Amino acid sequence: MNLTLIGHDDRYAVEQLQLSLFPDSEGEAVSTLHRGKTWLTATAKITVNGVTAHASRRIKTAEETVRLRRRCLQQSYYLAAKQLLPVTPPWGALAGVRPTKITTKHMLEGGTPQSADKLLRDVYYVTADRRRLAVECSASTVRAAGLLQPGDVSLYVGIPFCPTRCSYCSFVSRTIGKKTELLEPYLQALEQEMAVTGRLLKQSGRTVRTVYIGGGTPTTLSAPQMARLLDGIRQQFDLSRCIEFTVEGGRPDTLDPEKLRTIRAHGADRMSINPQTMQDTVLRACARPHKAADVLRAYGEAVDAGFPAVNMDLIAGLPTDTVEGFCRSLDTVAALNPANITVHTLALKKGADLFEKRENLPSAEAVTEMVAYAGKTLRSLGYKPYYLYRQKYMSGSFENVGWSRDNLDCLYNIYMMEEVHTILSLGGGGMNKVNLPDGTLRRFHNPKFPEQYIELLPSVLQQKEELFALL
Repeated sequence: MNLTLIGHDDRYAVEQLQLSLFPDSEGEAVSTLHRGKTWLTATAKITVNGVTAHASRRIKTAEETVRLRRRCLQQSYYLAAKQLLPVTPPWGALAGVRPTKITTKHMLEGGTPQSADKLLRDVYYVTADRRRLAVECSASTVRAAGLLQPGDVSLYVGIPFCPTRCSYCSFVSRTIGKKTELLEPYLQALEQEMAVTGRLLKQSGRTVRTVYIGGGTPTTLSAPQMARLLDGIRQQFDLSRCIEFTVEGGRPDTLDPEKLRTIRAHGADRMSINPQTMQDTVLRACARPHKAADVLRAYGEAVDAGFPAVNMDLIAGLPTDTVEGFCRSLDTVAALNPANITVHTLALKKGADLFEKRENLPSAEAVTEMVAYAGKTLRSLGYKPYYLYRQKYMSGSFENVGWSRDNLDCLYNIYMMEEVHTILSLGGGGMNKVNLPDGTLRRFHNPKFPEQYIELLPSVLQQKEELFALL
């Protein structure tokens, strides 16, 4: 869909909303900004399938800021788009991946859940059910932020390897199958980065509050390799104030009792076992080689290993899935009573096989039913939403929501997504999010691919020096 700007160059603000509201449509859109002596007026004209809609919003010219101008442009675009869409967009005029940052900031500055709800309703036109989600997640963030001291950081360790690649996945990771020769040099490089980061962290006087080992599929590592990694983390970092240690197991075909016992014995207290679906036909359509029975087996082994908290992921909108199939998957997972259930909405990501081969996907109406069933069912079972985020090209323009029971929120997920404190990332594909003393955020990326990470390790270590100099 073509987008023309007149009188302004805030393309990103309008274009991201357009991509969210009209991901597959053909048409024309014009966003115009007119500065008068008294009023700054934003106007949108959108034509889709031969039908045209107009809308405008305005603010006083004397009150213009970048934030208010962009908000005005997005509001006018949304109000025009709403006239052309078959259903009301759940997130209104919000286009970003972190809609809760608005309500979280509002509540951290003294706002109430009621005033946060009003902000989303009156300014961003968010629907009632999504406003409830956002406000509840922000309440979890406020509680999680209260556990932090000024010098706290979280630590992410990336293992960008998987046995095979799932059809919906676009993560930068190496599919290694039985070829494991890259693992040893990768671990050696990672150990060097851990040593340098640990030294700098100790010198800075900062402390680790949460640890998360992600991927890829970290449990692609063997039990001895995992023990070596976990030993290295404890040797290089003071974890005396660490209140949460997560390892993302992900695929049940990478888990066994020995590996789970090894991880638990080294101090990890959270494990992720992610079925995505409990329908064997859907697993095959997604190129996941395990079966639903393997998920049940791995979950039981994690419980036997002593993990007090287990997360399980599901995806609404997978190829060949149906509303009935998704509901059965959710019911099966919920019956296990895990600490967390994260319900994702399928996002067609560039780089994923499914992006090019969009076959047998459920309709937007079916995905709507799946998401609605998940929310209703999990609430009835005592789960509450504790964090959420959105992605581009999501089915139905919905969101990914983490649900928890008994206040067993995954704190790292909140800290990483809401960016309330510094995240130090180690390994290939890691992103360091540094909260600077002046309140701004700086991002430092590690090389994405394992080979690049190994080759460019000296620059990775130098970047860590620069990062800590800023802190």
